[in-house]
Amino acid sequence: MLDLTLDVFRRAGYALGSLATESRRLVFPCPEIGMTFLIVRPTDVPTYVEYGAADVGIVGKDVLLEQDSDVYEPLDLRFGACRIAVAALKGQASRDRLSSKIRVATKYPKITERFFNQRGVPVEIVKLYGSIELAPLVGLADRIVDLVETGNTLKAHDLVEVECIAQSTARLIVNRASLKLKYAVVTELIAKLRAVSRRPSVSRTSAPRTSSRGARRTVRRART
Repeated sequence: MLDLTLDVFRRAGYALGSLATESRRLVFPCPEIGMTFLIVRPTDVPTYVEYGAADVGIVGKDVLLEQDSDVYEPLDLRFGACRIAVAALKGQASRDRLSSKIRVATKYPKITERFFNQRGVPVEIVKLYGSIELAPLVGLADRIVDLVETGNTLKAHDLVEVECIAQSTARLIVNRASLKLKYAVVTELIAKLRAVSRRPSVSRTSAPRTSSRGARRTVRRART
């Protein structure tokens, strides 16, 4: 999501100076706008924001649903659209009965457990960190729960989407203390990003895959 994040900030009027996606640097001071940008792993963004190492961050809704972090979520930025879905091998989508325990492979164990528990379906969760689609093919799992954008990866592995658990897009999150202590700066940022997120952008439709898999997010620290 990094390219799309930078695009949104630039359209909102923030000069990002030397910040570039090809750099190996992780910290980018932008003194001309009084901000410092951090590049961190998607799953780490809520932690940086919750503990105050960053005032605000941009992260996929899928990460927020999985982690239940104590952060303020004021804005849906409307890019990076994907869905958290249940998938199975073709011909096996309706094989299991509600009374039988099924094995589900996923990198979203909390989301998966909540989803099946709400439906009264007993599950055994297998936590994986990648190549989720492989699990049904080798008999490791009956189902998978994964992030899906176009569905092409599922089709390539002879999988079909059974059900959509939730939609996921990029969200702006804010540290609760920062919202109070840096209210003017943070609310101005929210207002500017909200304005541009409502307008269509060419890069939002033409950019490459923008799910949280392997993506990087920008986390912002505002200076008082």
